[in-house]
Amino acid sequence: MADVAKKVNYSETDMSVLTNMYGELGNDGLDRIATTLNKTVRSVRAKLVREGLYVAPEKGATKSAKKEGPTKKELLIDLEKVAPFPVDGFMGATKEAIGHLIATFTARKGD
Repeated sequence: MADVAKKVNYSETDMSVLTNMYGELGNDGLDRIATTLNKTVRSVRAKLVREGLYVAPEKGATKSAKKEGPTKKELLIDLEKVAPFPVDGFMGATKEAIGHLIATFTARKGD
């Protein structure tokens, strides 16, 4: 097999600029680094990862805060107690809609 020359995307000068700028700017400066090196942000990030320099940003709270109150399953159990029909098909309903049904049937029982 013939020796295949490996294409070098980042020269030594590019690597020097990359490491210096990343040291100063961190992840917030990836756009500036990419523009300076005429590379994409994705390429710059990948090179930093391969070189062991990239520090992933801390993940923030991605999930929304859980609302207080009963679960949908608990609401369906309560609805089953007051509704004159099977509630099996209501799993796709919102908690608010199920709560409204419970209130309506509870109020009618009192009449």
